[in-house]
Amino acid sequence: MSAPEDEERLLPLTQRWPRASKFLLSGCAATVAELATFPLDLTKTRLQIQGEAALARLGGGAGEAAPYRGMVRTALGIIQEEGFLKLWQGVTPAIYRHIVYSGGRMVTYEHLREVVFGKGEDKHYPLWKSVIGGMMAGVVGQFLANPTDLVKVQMQMEGKRKLEGKPLRFRGVHHAFAKIFAEGGIRGLWAGWVPNIQRAALVNMGDLTTYDTVKHYLVLNTPLEDNIMTHGLSRPLGHWCSGLLMKKSER
Repeated sequence: MSAPEDEERLLPLTQRWPRASKFLLSGCAATVAELATFPLDLTKTRLQIQGEAALARLGGGAGEAAPYRGMVRTALGIIQEEGFLKLWQGVTPAIYRHIVYSGGRMVTYEHLREVVFGKGEDKHYPLWKSVIGGMMAGVVGQFLANPTDLVKVQMQMEGKRKLEGKPLRFRGVHHAFAKIFAEGGIRGLWAGWVPNIQRAALVNMGDLTTYDTVKHYLVLNTPLEDNIMTHGLSRPLGHWCSGLLMKKSER
């Protein structure tokens, strides 16, 4: 065995397989965040679908017939009527979705930055390239994750169907995938993908651009190097900066 191969074997896994490492890191971080915020997503979905159903039945008097009003009352109603753990109804496909979406978009963005667009002579990634790369990475990540996104929403509504006395449509996540595929084929799994990737492109235009800008700043102005620790620190800081920019733009 040659010396270069021996040296490569001694390198940490993060340096031997940087793309795979960033995929796993992004997926794990997204999983933790999804577990923490999923009840908010569930209550939002319940309110949206409840409003649409009530409006279809009663027209202008829909607001009076709505059993849930507001995020907090909706969450409390789910806990009282269905149980505390039902706040995580459908979390499994949501985790699948974020692993595929977050990992896919980060690997795509890294590939675009390093191989397709390339950095400047000062090793800085220009803003316009970050914007285009972020949008393209969001499109790829969301397109890959669309089936899990669809199943997530369908699973969230199973608890509500049970309370209404309607038969459950799915026995579990894998049954949901199989049933949607059997009824609609491959196209059924990608229902609604066009508006989804449009939204993902806009979200990642800000998200990944701020992430890359923050990481570049940390590498140049702090003792941190371009590694997994800096990557993990840049993500929440980038989200925070992106949130500030969005709030300022709304004023």
